[in-house]
Amino acid sequence: MEDEMNIKVSYADISETLKRYLALNGSPVAVKLAKDPSGIPEGISEIKDQVRHCQMVNLARKEGAIFYATAQKHQCAGGAWALGLREITQSLKTGEFYFKLGKFSSWAACKRTIDMIPHLASGETYATVYAPLEKAPFSPHVVLVVAPPRAMLKLAQSSLFRLGGRINSTMAGIQSVCADSTAQTYLTGRPNFSLGCDGSRKFSGIADSEMVMGLPGELLSEIADAITIVTGAPGSV
Repeated sequence: MEDEMNIKVSYADISETLKRYLALNGSPVAVKLAKDPSGIPEGISEIKDQVRHCQMVNLARKEGAIFYATAQKHQCAGGAWALGLREITQSLKTGEFYFKLGKFSSWAACKRTIDMIPHLASGETYATVYAPLEKAPFSPHVVLVVAPPRAMLKLAQSSLFRLGGRINSTMAGIQSVCADSTAQTYLTGRPNFSLGCDGSRKFSGIADSEMVMGLPGELLSEIADAITIVTGAPGSV
């Protein structure tokens, strides 16, 4: 299989660390953006139903499902566009789609937002691949964590543990799991927090008390090591 990282990582150990120290409800989810069929691990089947990216994440998070999805299996046009599977639809491009949902005061306001949505180039992704992190038979480009704010606090502290600085998160209240957490993290190589969106909360089981965070696959080991320290630091709650 092509497109694997050149470093050895125990995803099972990292997942156990995240679950234990963050008290996660479900698994961290490994996501791969396969460029062509060779990027799909042998033995993984395509999902049967047509559903949204955020729903696919929940299937891996809560049910332990391992599968891939080509463009035809992505029900949400906005998610498929953000992940590089399809061209943007005309209604989304012009701002009509979210304007009619009452999300913005004008089409112009909506279009300004759409123009700033992080997304991969259309056609760059052949399929998205999903697995609970502890069972991932591939190197994830992004790992998604759905958790309460306290867990996100510890992830933020762990992200800054080695070098310090600030976390500059970007979000828009729409396309949270697809654009904010997956595409943005993949494109920048930096963790990104999102508050979730109406669609992901409605369709994928994200609770009112939970947020979403995307972690670059390359930083998993560093963040997992830091979590064991920051959660036990003096003053940590």
